[in-house]
Amino acid sequence: MAIICQSTLLCSRNFAVYLLRNHYKATSVGSGYHQNVFYNRQKKLQFAQKLETRLCYHIGGSHVKENVPIIEAKDITGKEMILGMLQYIWPKDDMMIRKRVTLALGLLASAKMINVTVPFLLKYAIDELNVNLSPGGDALLTLDSAPETVLTVATMLLISYGVCRAAAAGMNELRNAVFASVAQQSIRKIARNVFLHLHNLDLSFHLSRQTGALSKVIDRGSRGINFVLSAMVFNIVPTVFELALVSTILGLNCGSEFAALSVGCVSVYTAYTLLITQWRTKFRIYMNQAENEAGNKAMDSLINYETVKYFNNELYEADRYDRVLQKFEAASLKTTWSLAVLNFGQNAIFSVTISAAMLLAAKHIVEGNMTVGDLAMVNGLLFQLSMPLGFLGSVYREVRQALIDMQSMFAIMSCDPLIKNHVDAVPLAVNRENASIEFRNVSFGYHNGKSILNNLSFFVPPGKKVAIVGGSGSGKSTIIRLLFRFIEPTSGEIIIGGQNIKDVDINSLRKCMAVVPQVGDYIINTYHRSFLSEKCF
Repeated sequence: MAIICQSTLLCSRNFAVYLLRNHYKATSVGSGYHQNVFYNRQKKLQFAQKLETRLCYHIGGSHVKENVPIIEAKDITGKEMILGMLQYIWPKDDMMIRKRVTLALGLLASAKMINVTVPFLLKYAIDELNVNLSPGGDALLTLDSAPETVLTVATMLLISYGVCRAAAAGMNELRNAVFASVAQQSIRKIARNVFLHLHNLDLSFHLSRQTGALSKVIDRGSRGINFVLSAMVFNIVPTVFELALVSTILGLNCGSEFAALSVGCVSVYTAYTLLITQWRTKFRIYMNQAENEAGNKAMDSLINYETVKYFNNELYEADRYDRVLQKFEAASLKTTWSLAVLNFGQNAIFSVTISAAMLLAAKHIVEGNMTVGDLAMVNGLLFQLSMPLGFLGSVYREVRQALIDMQSMFAIMSCDPLIKNHVDAVPLAVNRENASIEFRNVSFGYHNGKSILNNLSFFVPPGKKVAIVGGSGSGKSTIIRLLFRFIEPTSGEIIIGGQNIKDVDINSLRKCMAVVPQVGDYIINTYHRSFLSEKCF
């Protein structure tokens, strides 16, 4: 309310100054009457100018935010964020989560191992069907003269080919289902801990930040953790594991040149994707900014519908909106063109690699070192690598954004409250007989060098009532905040029940007091929920 009133006063002041100055231009000051009018207007102008500099010590006002003590957040590195996530993925006190993680990793390894056997089954089926028909041993792919045993073996291999593909897909989906519980539970625990930590931080933290933005930090940080975990378990780790398997298999069965070709392909593909993704990220940022600006302009214009109609400015507002849409259109086109460049380059890299591998395999077939089935196996293994790498660009971009969002959330977790319990803090021992309150030479000020309370001393005996009366911003609410240790006095002591509140446990202190505020703060829920949140005695 203080901020709203301050803004309203400033707007009124500016409008008043505008009216006074313009009216002054049209008025002569030659006569005594006009001189008096001029003098009165000058006094009003001086009063209006003072409105901007008047200081009221209302908590939450903009002048207070600039001078309260700031809780500094630590710089969080990527390593610290990963270690922080691992504490929730592999908790020491939850064996069920550990079992689920182990099962998910086992399903991941099994799915990839089955997946790389699929090209082998196709290879053996082709080799079985490629029978010798002449004494010279010429191999021809035909079913007319193939023995029944060959058909039986080939049929079983082809059936196994389909079963293995289905089994690998099933294990991947089962892995997703098993790990989903781990990811969601980790996100829930992290969000709860951040929420509780925000409540445990003292008043200066919330006065120095926009509280509404904190909800966005928690939401984006939680979604960032979800995406990073999903990318690691469903994309990054499986791709690295599959690359190691495919390279090893190609090197052992076909030769080191095939292994080098696959590793080189993935390396060039990855470098190209990361480079182009970084280049096109700026276009995506421009597009998002233009989209946000267009939404803001449209919303602002529609909210002020009557004002627009009063001044007949529909076309002007439409032109302003269209100019922003033109920015969005240009950025969107650049994003689309850059995506086309990325996709074409990725396909070109894989096409060149597969063509080179096929030519190399054909050379070995002619030399008698490989069979036709080996050609199909090499093609299948390389194609399997292309599927997870196809999402590398989007995964890289989203992981970068997720890490930024997570960094903000983990930075909040690194903030330590300025007001906290001492190591030897004891519970507050208070009852009806000793429930007294005493302020001893207490001083406090929100601004440096500007005190609200200066050597304040008073004593409230047990069972008695004391009324503190004063103007707005004189320090009445500040006394309540000092009692609850939302803020600390710059000097002096506050004694409750014969104990200095700095030496007692903060939770025990606040449990012994209740507040009936001037303006009630209600929880948007049931009455029962409101009573639980605001204890009344």
